[in-house]
Amino acid sequence: MRSTLYLKFIIIYIIFGFLSVFSVATLTSGLVSAPLSRAVSMNMYREANLVASDYLPGFFSEQLTLNNVRMQLTGIETHLNASVWFVDREGTMITSAQSEDYFPAPSVIEEFNPAEAGNSKYLMGDYHGYFEDDVITVIAPVVQDYLPQGYLLIHKNLSDLDDVLEILMRAAYITLFVIYALSFVILLSFQFFVYRPLSQITEAAKQYASGNLEYEIPVNTEDEMGYLSASLNYMSSQLQDMEDYQKKFVANVSHDFRSPLTSIKGYVEAIADGTIPAELQEKYLKIILFETERLTDLTEDLLTLNEFDTQNLLLNKETFNIHEMIKNVAESFEGVCKQKKISIELLFATKHLNVFADQRKIQQVLYNLLDNAVKFSDSDSFIIVETTERGEKVYISIKDNGIGIPRNALNKIWERFYKSDLSRGKDKKGTGLGLAIVKEAIQAHGENINVVSTEGVGAEFIFSLPRV
Repeated sequence: MRSTLYLKFIIIYIIFGFLSVFSVATLTSGLVSAPLSRAVSMNMYREANLVASDYLPGFFSEQLTLNNVRMQLTGIETHLNASVWFVDREGTMITSAQSEDYFPAPSVIEEFNPAEAGNSKYLMGDYHGYFEDDVITVIAPVVQDYLPQGYLLIHKNLSDLDDVLEILMRAAYITLFVIYALSFVILLSFQFFVYRPLSQITEAAKQYASGNLEYEIPVNTEDEMGYLSASLNYMSSQLQDMEDYQKKFVANVSHDFRSPLTSIKGYVEAIADGTIPAELQEKYLKIILFETERLTDLTEDLLTLNEFDTQNLLLNKETFNIHEMIKNVAESFEGVCKQKKISIELLFATKHLNVFADQRKIQQVLYNLLDNAVKFSDSDSFIIVETTERGEKVYISIKDNGIGIPRNALNKIWERFYKSDLSRGKDKKGTGLGLAIVKEAIQAHGENINVVSTEGVGAEFIFSLPRV
């Protein structure tokens, strides 16, 4: 970063300075010179015509003397710093005025042609070789009795324009320097507001790539950089949580697999080497069968959760009677309920209530919720399964009168492998994945599930489905 991006901006800044100076030096002179010459020429032309039309006709009407005319021409010469000639219609010099910078006026202008400028109002050149350097020449007729009696010629060195051009160029360079200095402020702003935060974000990316997810980007501005930094900080915290979760997940899976496998291995070895007598083998074979069923349930639950995690789960949605499904699932717990003397009460909103969902997934949700309700309910209690219609939704409630869920565990029960301290004594076979599967299945349908519980009183799970 330090040797590439920032260096590129410095190089671009320097190139910008060189190109700016080059552009001003080459373009400004050419762009200003022609308009400046045109402006000076038009000013001379207006001055010449004003004097030729308002003052000099008095000379031919004998109202002005030659000295009066010479004084007028001297004033023009001083004002314009030019060579001023007054000639008759044939080009013979009547009088003139010029500074030391100009050659003396000729007595007669050879091949004098007052119309040689054509449509242009001025001429440029040495004017018939009378000037060593190029001059701007304007010619104004002096009209008396509707006829041109003479002409006023004003010549001004083109080199005089260089002084004005130099002033303009100096102003252009000063302006360019100010702009370049201001652009340096922009470069500094880029350094503080873009480059530094970007460097910190890059450093954070390196830290994350090396496994240091605890690194926090120290950028707190309320702009795109701040938003990006906050997003990356949030991402790192999520990755850290995910890493912790993965470690916990692997530890839980390993523990839940190791315990039954250790038990099975020990009893099988004991039976094989005769440590357990033949009359007790049936008892320990039942224990082995129980542990095997635990492993089977755990494997099936992990495979189910994997379907949701891969996000490749395709729901086979169809219309079915949710009441019929609830009855069938409730009947599957008849044996366990008789042993514990638990009754299941069904409170249905209508006789038939159709929903649009994946039958297999919803059946699994109902089974897991009823299974938990039965496990954690006391003997001689009852479980209520109730359906309610609200608008386009159907709400299914499963309420038990068991041990309940502690308040500090309500947000944790959806975590995989989580078992509250109150449930550990009752749920020996549970994998801690049932409620995680329930939540994943409901959310896959775009619906919600909530829990209301009071410790020692019971728990109620409520989820929604789209009504048909």
